Amino acid sequence: MTSLAFIWAVLSVVYACGKNTTTCMLYCGFCDDNFPGKKMECLSFLLDHYCLNPFTTAMNNSDADWCDWGHVSGLYSTLSLCTEEKYDCLGIPWPNPEVEEIFLNIHSDYFWDCPSEELSDPPPPIVFALVITPICLIPVMVSLVVFKTKNGDGSP
Repeated sequence: MTSLAFIWAVLSVVYACGKNTTTCMLYCGFCDDNFPGKKMECLSFLLDHYCLNPFTTAMNNSDADWCDWGHVSGLYSTLSLCTEEKYDCLGIPWPNPEVEEIFLNIHSDYFWDCPSEELSDPPPPIVFALVITPICLIPVMVSLVVFKTKNGDGSP
């Protein structure tokens, strides 16, 4: 029996893993050795050290515009795949509220000031036209109502 096969056999007995891959067995063995019975604490450690810290370092060292999806999509995808792998390895469903919170925190830290084309405000001239039009129409409408009421049928 090779040493890798022996390690695999020992780890699969010691810690029930979500997947039977070499990487997952290593993560599960690490969790069993360092966080016995505390799967979520181990997951948090793995996410911090293997997913979030590399993402944060890469984002902070990047001179690219964070709001340009073309520049950050690779980092973001890597983060997403990393979190999914750790959850799958430990047999925890992904996505879930904890994952959503991780990504909400990422968005509030890095992408909070990025404009969204779908929800952006219209240009100021359009806003002005939309606001001033009803304001100008109110006196005209009031004048027509008063004129019509004063003259009965509107004739002089």
